[in-house]
Amino acid sequence: MKLSLSTGLAAGLLAVAAAPAYAAPVTVDLRIEGATQTLFEGPVTTDVRPFNFTGGAPHECGTEVTSGQVIAAAPITIAGTWNDGFGNPMFDTVAGEDVRYDAATERYLAEYKNGATTDSGSCDIAVTNGDRVLFAYSRFGDKVLALSGPASVKTGETATLKVTDAASGAAVAGAKVGSATSGADGTVTVGPYNDAGVQDFKAEQAGFVRSNRVRVTVAAADAPPTVIPFSVTAERDRTPPTATLLRHSSRQLSGSFAADPSGIKTVKLRLTKRLGKRCWYFSGRMERFRRTKCGNGAYFAIGDRADWSYLLPERLTRGRYVLDAIAIDGAFNRTPLARGTTRVVFTVR
Repeated sequence: MKLSLSTGLAAGLLAVAAAPAYAAPVTVDLRIEGATQTLFEGPVTTDVRPFNFTGGAPHECGTEVTSGQVIAAAPITIAGTWNDGFGNPMFDTVAGEDVRYDAATERYLAEYKNGATTDSGSCDIAVTNGDRVLFAYSRFGDKVLALSGPASVKTGETATLKVTDAASGAAVAGAKVGSATSGADGTVTVGPYNDAGVQDFKAEQAGFVRSNRVRVTVAAADAPPTVIPFSVTAERDRTPPTATLLRHSSRQLSGSFAADPSGIKTVKLRLTKRLGKRCWYFSGRMERFRRTKCGNGAYFAIGDRADWSYLLPERLTRGRYVLDAIAIDGAFNRTPLARGTTRVVFTVR
């Protein structure tokens, strides 16, 4: 097998012109609430990519990053059917839990963006950095609770939490947070706790989707003040990680990122292939190339090491490849794509 890089000014210009345009990846807060429990809660980073149920065929899912692409990129299993007429998925199970429409309770998997309900399908709901995406097994018209509170308290102290409407920010009275109930101003007091540790809280009330999680660390009274590196760093660190090296062989991909003040949180790769008019992207989850519309591709995470390497399951076959590598730091800054450092275009003959 022979590998050759595009060389010369004319060849380089042709390669740039032929390279597909990719939208920058975004990170959103994804939460999935089942009938009785939270199925997933955490940040998810993705870019424009096909939608597919776990192990299923890819489907075009919007020209921007959508909530459908976000849930497909989350580390959970999803199953259902694809509606060709509407160009959107219909979910049957999420993380093994049945989320199909229930006529007895009128519940279904509703979708919310930043606390507000939506009336569009997953592949029609565009999202951007910092958006709050919620899939909840709920009734039509149910609102969403939001819970806020301190990150830490000392042993022997109480913590004051507040329950609000996630869409409007208005205080919500009568919501249950553990064994306590929120007052007219939405506040609720929990504790005190005698032992150091971590306490998780969620708010629940009829007619609302349960809230996000608030995690309160209970520290010993004589312990030093709790430092939250992400909160402090995120305010001052706005510089993305810098790539110093990106290389490849017929099977090995590797590279390096310079040290970052916030630390490297995730390294992600995207590898696409084109042969004639047909295109593929490498699925990190399935560890194989999958057919896709030209110009589409999906990132997959490979860890948090600044000096990284990834061994492909097989040698690359004939075609034109685009390899992208980005790093996301602790403040959620993302390395921009740049030819030669975070993007390399090469041909396998």
